[in-house]
Amino acid sequence: MDRWLIAGLGNPGAEYAGNRHNAGFMVLDELAARASGRFKAHKSRAEVCETSAAILAKPLTYMNLSGGPVKALSDFYKIGPERLIVVHDELDVPYGALRAKLGGGDNGHNGLKSITKVLGTRDYLRVRFGIGRPPGRMDPASFVLRDFATMERKDLPFLVDRAADVVESLMTRGLEATQNDFHRADLHISGPPR
Repeated sequence: MDRWLIAGLGNPGAEYAGNRHNAGFMVLDELAARASGRFKAHKSRAEVCETSAAILAKPLTYMNLSGGPVKALSDFYKIGPERLIVVHDELDVPYGALRAKLGGGDNGHNGLKSITKVLGTRDYLRVRFGIGRPPGRMDPASFVLRDFATMERKDLPFLVDRAADVVESLMTRGLEATQNDFHRADLHISGPPR
């Protein structure tokens, strides 16, 4: 069976662990836990957890250079962009909502920009973890490097769990079925979809 490459975006190091920008790492940790897997250092400059269905990867190059490890892993495991899913935080999706999509622009997300540049294509799947827009006039670059707010943290485990469900659905059921199930049921932090 052809495996998938799932890349969760974030920044390495304890000081970034709870940041909004690290939502991708959080979802990958959940996927690894579900598979009873462990992340190990890989020569691609990423932490990698191999499961029967996927290679789970957390690039360790900092967000802006995420493309290098993703390309190295896709070459190493011979996985093309059609079987790549990138999990990342998204300012243009409200907190509590998840979006799956294929291709498109990077919306100023430097991790996506790096991956698209290195792969030479935008045509890979994305799981967009909504973090919403910063309050007031706060610079988005500062906002993404802050931890989730206290109220947000209450719902974070649920949202991370749901985002892992989205990834698994993309792998097993495809984009359209996943969008039908997860987009119509915007979470809005009130619990499971009705």
